[in-house]
Amino acid sequence: MGDAVSACAGEILSLAIEGAESGALAAEPDNLVLRAARVLAEAAGLEGHALLHLLKRLPVASGIGGGSADAAASLRALNQLWGLGWGEARLAALGAKLGADVPVCVGSRPARMEGVGEVLSATPSLPRFGLLLANPREALATPAVFRARAGGFSARASLPQAWGSAAAMAADLAGLSNDLEAPAIGLCPPIAEVLAAISASPGCLLARMSGSGATCFGIFPNAAAAASAAAALPPAWWCWGGGLHGAAL
Repeated sequence: MGDAVSACAGEILSLAIEGAESGALAAEPDNLVLRAARVLAEAAGLEGHALLHLLKRLPVASGIGGGSADAAASLRALNQLWGLGWGEARLAALGAKLGADVPVCVGSRPARMEGVGEVLSATPSLPRFGLLLANPREALATPAVFRARAGGFSARASLPQAWGSAAAMAADLAGLSNDLEAPAIGLCPPIAEVLAAISASPGCLLARMSGSGATCFGIFPNAAAAASAAAALPPAWWCWGGGLHGAAL
């Protein structure tokens, strides 16, 4: 369900975009994929010619780091295409100039994020579980949510070394919250409807808003339960349900 970025040799630096969610980027000629390419080329002292292709499946400005992941994928693809051989830490440091979520996406594995996103550490060992994502089709700008927020942030959570099951993970996370959820709902009331619908889905163990919204997620015992719940949500929403990618999960 993620976006896909590819790169090949070219005489100029260009980007082609397609996919179900590509329309929202039509008026954005200098998006994060191209910005990442230019930052990498400048850092490497190259002219930076390449033909980039973005298959856009994730909704724009939806609080799930789609644009940041695209930028990170651009850095990784061009690092390989241009034969730079740069390591993850170097690419992540470069990615931090593009956005707070880019470094974690360079690593492309579960991570705990602190600071503004640049301080990364390992998560507890994750169990297999199902994941549902749902967005009410309303873009929500992160700066607006932070401006609407009042008060401080929650204390750093104490987490175990591992979770033995999806239920155990959800039980621990149920005691935590997203400090941006209330201001986001104030700006975009449909988020509350999405959270309620996910929570009411059969098998849902936990429902929360993702990032600064408006996408919300649900944790389920397995991929099949998450997919079934996603199929039952309103067709006007953007929804996805299934399992997580990666051998460790």
